[in-house]
Amino acid sequence: MSNSNRTPEEQALMTKAAAVLPGGSLGNLRLDEEHAFVVREGRGSRVIDVSGNEYIDYLLGSGPMVLGHAHPKVIAAATEAMMKGTTFFTQNAYAIELAERIVEAMPCAEQVRFVSSGSEATYNALKVARAFRKREKILKFEGGYHGSHDYSLMSLAPSGNTPFPQPEPSSAGIPRAIQDTVLVAPFNDLNAVEDLLDRYHDELAAVIVEPVQRTIAPQPGFLPGLRELTNRYGVLLIYDEVVTGFRLAYGGAQEYYNAVPDIAAIGKIVGGGFPLAAIVGRREIMESYDQGSVTPDVYVPQSGTLNGNPVAAAAGLATLEVLREPGTYEAYHARAATLRNTLQRLFDEAEIPAQVSGIDMMFDVFFTEHPIVDYRSTLVDKTLNRIFDNTLLDNGILKSPGKLYVGACHSDEDIERTIEVFRLGVAAVRDA
Repeated sequence: MSNSNRTPEEQALMTKAAAVLPGGSLGNLRLDEEHAFVVREGRGSRVIDVSGNEYIDYLLGSGPMVLGHAHPKVIAAATEAMMKGTTFFTQNAYAIELAERIVEAMPCAEQVRFVSSGSEATYNALKVARAFRKREKILKFEGGYHGSHDYSLMSLAPSGNTPFPQPEPSSAGIPRAIQDTVLVAPFNDLNAVEDLLDRYHDELAAVIVEPVQRTIAPQPGFLPGLRELTNRYGVLLIYDEVVTGFRLAYGGAQEYYNAVPDIAAIGKIVGGGFPLAAIVGRREIMESYDQGSVTPDVYVPQSGTLNGNPVAAAAGLATLEVLREPGTYEAYHARAATLRNTLQRLFDEAEIPAQVSGIDMMFDVFFTEHPIVDYRSTLVDKTLNRIFDNTLLDNGILKSPGKLYVGACHSDEDIERTIEVFRLGVAAVRDA
């Protein structure tokens, strides 16, 4: 919605935000001044701003709210847990049960170490891999996002001209020494990975990958090929399943693509909208967190004030219970496929060169004739994206500038209304 639909109360809140929050925002998501708003509440697939404008939500809290906002079972579970105390630092029944559910669900998960954010999960997954392998270097993929820590921010958004495997910092404040421990490869390129593993396997602790890199789907055979190569060269394979875990399938991308890593980082959905994430993996690797099980040269001390927080764990348990209900994923994925396929068809019918890239549950559009297979193929002009996204927002459809999350909360009516607005967005792009 535009500023003309903003009440004085909401305008005042945005003015306050600009004064006390860097950039007036809570992070990297920033809408332009004309379209910025403040959320008042969320219910199901909708969010409502302070001015009373309602949006069909495809941001979904940046992914965790797959069941929608204020789901009755999640709210009831979190409230019940909260009434017993909000955190203890020591063991609690909710966290133990959630760990059991994760081990049952995810093929690679034999043990679980809880943390509070996806960034913590990937950071600690890399650390435990380095300890287990007794090697310092890691291999990541250009454009891959693994949170806000220094290793993740190497070649997150490089110029596109840096030669592989040289990393390029995508943030100020990163020590030069970090660059010396990171190698970079193009996503979906097994030949490049094989070359780097052949040259550097004696120095590498692990390869870390998003099974679906932002909105770039893995090419057929890429993830199984990555598994085979890392096994061959004795290098650990880490999946960043913070986004894909419990979204692509109940067992995550490793179930969906039938390629199992040694370690995975999970978050978002597993916390039910509360701050909870985890490192999961093979027992022999995870034992590095247990001082009584390993020698000092392998031990990784790790703790956090809110690790396994009972309220978050209760919300996660309730979320997973709903997702386990028969037919949930089939219906969810079918509606998502309808939305994604329809958007591609609308661009094709309008003869607009566009690639609706990603997978059914999370995708975005790139205005190019070329397939989107890696980071460098995403480096296209974004002018038309701004026109498309702003048209959607003006008509009550909320998404981030880089991704659209479809949730199990989205109804057939939501999909129908969204397709109507997609038509307006395509027309706006055509007329630009």
